[in-house]
Amino acid sequence: MKKVLALTLAIVMVASIALLAGCGSSDTKSDTKADDAKTYIIYSDNSFAPFEYLDTKTKKYVGVDMDIMEAVAKDQGFKYEMHNEGFDASMSAVQSGQADGMIAGMTINDERKKTFDFSAPYFDDGQVIAAKKGTKIADLKGKTVAVKNGTAGKDYAEEVKDDYGFKINYYKDSPSMYQAVQTGVDVACFEDFSVIAYSIKTGEVKLQLLNDEPFNVKGYGFAVKKGQNADLLKMFDKGLKNIKKSGELKKILAKYGY
Repeated sequence: MKKVLALTLAIVMVASIALLAGCGSSDTKSDTKADDAKTYIIYSDNSFAPFEYLDTKTKKYVGVDMDIMEAVAKDQGFKYEMHNEGFDASMSAVQSGQADGMIAGMTINDERKKTFDFSAPYFDDGQVIAAKKGTKIADLKGKTVAVKNGTAGKDYAEEVKDDYGFKINYYKDSPSMYQAVQTGVDVACFEDFSVIAYSIKTGEVKLQLLNDEPFNVKGYGFAVKKGQNADLLKMFDKGLKNIKKSGELKKILAKYGY
């Protein structure tokens, strides 16, 4: 009887230890799962006001794209980390897999669709030519114009350079491009209408538009590497649809004068 009792107690103790160990294992797994929740790496431009630019007071990047990304992520319940590294750097980061996606006033076009998958468009824009006051379209002939690397403005300028008779100088960001025109290095620049118009309106750029209506109008979209991050793209589209329906997108655009 003593042997039977001792054996019974031993079995009970082993079962209790196993049960406690099992409970501990379950808790640990749950905590690990929460800690490993996906945080998407998103890249953007660093000087493309009003879509993304550094607020000198808060030292944080703000703008239309920053607000849209925040609203979409909140609506869909995902986390992200924003990197404002420049337009060229953003495209390279997505293509190399360093970034999961980018939002940077990026025009959706057929050439880019070869390497990127895009969301539904969230804003329509086109290109304009900006120059010093008194400059005319005819003045471009035989001169150099400024464009920003990787942009729709660059692509359009390359398409029409022979028609206008100008040569092209390439710059890494919009401020450098504007400065080149204002100081006379280049006679004009090609830029998205909404961006250059905003900079002229705020007085940051002392140029005038040479065409009243933008040409080559297309939509801006959120982009991921072609064939990858379909889940992120799907969430962005769902979130964008929801903030359009709720009026949040309209409020964001109105905040920056659109």
